[in-house]
Amino acid sequence: MTVLAGRLLLAALFVVSGIWHAMHFPVSAAYFARLGLPFEYVAAGLTTAFEVIAGLLLAVGWKTRCVAWALAAFTLVATALGHRFWEADPAFFFNQLTHFLKNLAIVGGLIVLAEKRA
Repeated sequence: MTVLAGRLLLAALFVVSGIWHAMHFPVSAAYFARLGLPFEYVAAGLTTAFEVIAGLLLAVGWKTRCVAWALAAFTLVATALGHRFWEADPAFFFNQLTHFLKNLAIVGGLIVLAEKRA
């Protein structure tokens, strides 16, 4: 039962994030552009779809190991691109560092989930 609870809590993070990105699509695309990503609208669309679909798959427990590994890889890439605390203005350094470390903890949880029989 605790693995199910953990899986649902992790899934909620991605589903809610994906829904937010869908509801604020131009904002998401502009953020990707500020990060220097090409084709920001394509990147925003793929990210949005991936977060919602993978989050839902994780919630229902379909191919949990594969989905957890995919979400872990996705989160690592998103963390490296979006929370570059080493480049942050001093006023935003700690905020970016906190998000970076939080995302690493999420990756850790996904790796544990990927290795559990869920």
